[in-house]
Amino acid sequence: MLTKIGEMKDQRKRPQKKTLGIVLGVLIMALTRLGSLNCLEQIGRTKLLKRMTEEEPASADTVGRTMSLLNNDDLRRINRDIYSRMKRNKALKPMVENMFVLIIDGHETTASYKRRCRECLERKMETKEGEKTQYYHRNVIGMLKCRDFTIVLDVEEQRKGEDEVAAATRLLKRIIRNYPKAFKVIIADGLYARGKFFKFAIRQKKEVIAVLKDERRELMQDAKGLFEGRKPDHVYKEKRREVKCWDMEEFETWETLGRKVRVVRTIEETTVTRQNGKREEINRSEWYWVSTITRERLGTEELVKLGHSRWAIENNGFNELVTYWRADHVYKHNQSAINAFWLIIMIAYNLFHAFIRLNIKPQLRERHTKLYFLLKITAELFFNEGNLNIDSP
Repeated sequence: MLTKIGEMKDQRKRPQKKTLGIVLGVLIMALTRLGSLNCLEQIGRTKLLKRMTEEEPASADTVGRTMSLLNNDDLRRINRDIYSRMKRNKALKPMVENMFVLIIDGHETTASYKRRCRECLERKMETKEGEKTQYYHRNVIGMLKCRDFTIVLDVEEQRKGEDEVAAATRLLKRIIRNYPKAFKVIIADGLYARGKFFKFAIRQKKEVIAVLKDERRELMQDAKGLFEGRKPDHVYKEKRREVKCWDMEEFETWETLGRKVRVVRTIEETTVTRQNGKREEINRSEWYWVSTITRERLGTEELVKLGHSRWAIENNGFNELVTYWRADHVYKHNQSAINAFWLIIMIAYNLFHAFIRLNIKPQLRERHTKLYFLLKITAELFFNEGNLNIDSP
């Protein structure tokens, strides 16, 4: 990986600091969760970064400017190399039925009424002072969901004049080009239940599972009418949750798609304990999914589990990246720089999860949280001058 970082170039005309040192510094900043370029500038004076780059550290302004001038495809190639190594080491296991799934979703990274750049999206907001223009950035992430952990593959920004699905389609084109055999199924929320998006996935020979929740759709109304008053096709229990499933194929009422689809409905009852174990309640939820996968290829229960795995992009994706990896911090208010920082944070995220999954014994993983290992890595890097010894108790 160091070789690939060393080969990276940026568009500065007369650089006084090497790209290698700047990118390595940002990667260390991500791994140690420093959270700001000013902190990076301070720790750059330690022996760790000087020994790795063999030069004095760059200033915060130089780091920000360089990140806005990087070729982000170079960072994507580094991330793809991490995936390839894990694949060769047989560290990636499919979730169900030998199927790897890609989960896609959008995320708003920043919003402000004053701070803006040329690539900012705009919207009108009602405030106490009246209507104001809010400036914000939004991106779409593609995450590979495996049995034991997740890998963040790529990110794409939403541009002016387009919606999230258009950005996701552009992202998928690049992911399919860079990871052609990495996944077979695309999982998304109800926003992606559109004929144009499904047609694109079908042309790429990918299957789709999307939440179906638009009451106005003829497909939704047709499914509700056929499922009403009919006994469940399948019932299963999972810990304190009972799931009743209705599963039908051959729906033809999605005219904009022009092909038959499958619709699955579930009613899920989960027993929860309230007030220190003195009272139990049952939470009830209802879900609909539309899919191109036939029942012969994927059973009802497996499809429901895949459909619910979409929450992984919230729990293991956005929440963890934002909470523990400070991905939403605007290090440089420039769209190219925002993407570059996100890509480096993704590399750090993937390296960290690969490391604790492949290099740390299961007993030690069960004893400690992820935060413990993150703090351990930070301490080992800075206080032991980069000699990482994560297995010590």
